[in-house]
Amino acid sequence: MAQGNSQARPARPRGPMGPRPVGGVVEKPRDLVGTLGRLLGYIGEHKLAVVAGILFAIASVAFNIVGPKVLGQVTTKLYEGLVAKVQGTGGVDFAWIGRTLAILLGIYVASSACNLVQGWLMTGVTQKVVYRMRREISEKIAVVPMSYFSGHSKGDVLSRITNDVDTLGQSLNQSITQLVTSVTQIVGITVMMLTISLPLTGVTLLTLPLSVVIVGVMVHFSQRYFREQQEVLGRVNGIVEEDFAGQGVIQVFDRADAAVEEFERENDRLFTSGWRSQFLSGLMMPLMTLVGNLGYVGVVVVGAGLALNGSATPGDIQSFIQYVRNFTQPIQQLANVSNTLQSMAAATERVFEFLAAPEEEGPARPELPAAREGRVEFDHVRFGYASDKPVIHDFTFTAEPGQTVAIVGPTGAGKTTLIKLVQRFYDVDAGAIRVDGVDVRDWDLAALRSEFAMVLQDTWLFNGTIRENIRYGRPDATDEEVEAAARAARCEHFIHTLAGGYDFVINEEGTNLSQGQRQLVTIARAVLADRPALILDEATSNVDTRTEELIQRAMDELMRGRTSFVIAHRLSTIKSADTILVLRDGDIVEQGTHEELLAAGGFYAELYNSQFED
Repeated sequence: MAQGNSQARPARPRGPMGPRPVGGVVEKPRDLVGTLGRLLGYIGEHKLAVVAGILFAIASVAFNIVGPKVLGQVTTKLYEGLVAKVQGTGGVDFAWIGRTLAILLGIYVASSACNLVQGWLMTGVTQKVVYRMRREISEKIAVVPMSYFSGHSKGDVLSRITNDVDTLGQSLNQSITQLVTSVTQIVGITVMMLTISLPLTGVTLLTLPLSVVIVGVMVHFSQRYFREQQEVLGRVNGIVEEDFAGQGVIQVFDRADAAVEEFERENDRLFTSGWRSQFLSGLMMPLMTLVGNLGYVGVVVVGAGLALNGSATPGDIQSFIQYVRNFTQPIQQLANVSNTLQSMAAATERVFEFLAAPEEEGPARPELPAAREGRVEFDHVRFGYASDKPVIHDFTFTAEPGQTVAIVGPTGAGKTTLIKLVQRFYDVDAGAIRVDGVDVRDWDLAALRSEFAMVLQDTWLFNGTIRENIRYGRPDATDEEVEAAARAARCEHFIHTLAGGYDFVINEEGTNLSQGQRQLVTIARAVLADRPALILDEATSNVDTRTEELIQRAMDELMRGRTSFVIAHRLSTIKSADTILVLRDGDIVEQGTHEELLAAGGFYAELYNSQFED
């Protein structure tokens, strides 16, 4: 049998801890460039589709850019034909104009077709990136340590999975496409304008520095509010989730006004950050439009002078005016892209922060014992959720295979903490815990936790049938085994009183069952799991005395031959335990059987007798 190291080991990191943030100014993204760079790594997995999409986007813009030049030639040809007709020297060549307009129609159709293809390709890439992120988040939730959820609200984590990933998905396709097309359009239109008139191109380009300055200033001031908007949205979701889950408690304690006040306070912050970010980003469009109109006026004035002295044809002026309008449009689009990138970067950074959260550390070379007997040893264990505030001081005890160990003591004595340490939800600060001779830090985590079946005081049922909830303990169990487990847990009777019986659907919170019925279903789940060791944490605390007696008989049969840890406040339920450990302030103060501890007249006797005082 493999033996674990009995020497004390340093505690491993347990992940970030801390209270939920409440207010204050949220800083700008700590690594905007790094976030976008990491996102490009995700996109890079689909490089062929991305490159093809970019090429089709460039082709679409190229066809679109050629259009005004061709249309200008048609205008010039028509003008020259009308002038010749007036002078009596010729007429309008409608055949040439018809062929040219047909070519122009083909150019615009080709542009639309290329745009359609690139949209189809980029939408596929976007959805694949979002799919991968959601899958990685789902996988991450299963490996982050329990301490992470002690320092982060459920609503905030949920917001990262839903709101932030949705923001990324909605922004990514638009951002990439507009970025490529806008840059291509600016370069292409500049080239076309230079082929028409250098003076008019110079007038147009004078507006470019002003546009760049406006975009830079707006991005600088609005980015902090985009991130704050995403983070406050996570807190608002957390409050909503808590209020829905605890609505009964809120009403009973008349805290509805306080709950509304808390929500309104965070909702006001969400409104303020959202208003500021959207207002600042919304300023870009009118400012860019103003700059574009200034350039447009300049081109008209200078172009009129060039036309009068014969330096430019009417078709050239018409084409150039179209190009000016098309030149300012991609600059405005780039401004919009900068807004979208800010929102996307803030959301993406929050997703990556969660994906970068610490994970449970498995051993480099996992060990398994030679035989699984259910022996559990606590060797001078010391632990605290905060390093300077130990909950368990110096705990030493050995649970022999098949032994039933009851753990009792006042609230906060460390009873449930010991169970969490056995399953390595947390690592000890000093000492060691060994299961079948192997330190839990050397076990394969999945194998270690598969040794135990748990029934907790806080029941957890998911939205599904009673049969599915019981089968969660062993997914490959047959219907007959599920029903046998329900009979052993004494819950078959109430199941048959429900509409549909075992196919009765439990809602998301399990509120369509009583608290005791929910407890019975979780006990049936543990019976079905049939693990070598059992952990019962106040497993019968929510059932009536008669049902408790029935369950206790089932539990006595279930625990036979298995190592069992029973945490109970009702001391009458643990009289038959092989050993009772009495904890006080993280230390064992008494140990023995029920009769031995009563005869000793110590702390256990005091706890036991206090439950029967008048």
